Amino acid sequence: MMKSKTVIGREGERMAQVFLARKGYRILDANWRWHNFELDIVALNEETLVIVEVKTRSKGYLVNPEGAIDRKKICRLTAAADSYAQHLEKVYPVRFDIVTIVTDGKGGVDIEHIEDAYFSTVL
Repeated sequence: MMKSKTVIGREGERMAQVFLARKGYRILDANWRWHNFELDIVALNEETLVIVEVKTRSKGYLVNPEGAIDRKKICRLTAAADSYAQHLEKVYPVRFDIVTIVTDGKGGVDIEHIEDAYFSTVL
């Protein structure tokens, strides 16, 4: 039986959290939601608030995981990050990263962390 996109996505997000934690990131929130906004992972890397979009795909998928983040998605992530930052007691510089996870269906996983994947002029 094949796993649903939702299950694959959640598994990828858990792998990304472990990956980032091992790199020294402090995970503040995962799957943060507020109204129509969602952030996959919000973490602190030293004194930088890092908004992480996680993209999980199976090997052989036609579009690279990071290619699934278009201008519209960036605008939504930026707005969500702004909403999140308003709830913090401290002001942090913000960085937007992507973690891509490609599975081969046999237990093999390739994880790539793209720092400063895109920039926002809103925050």
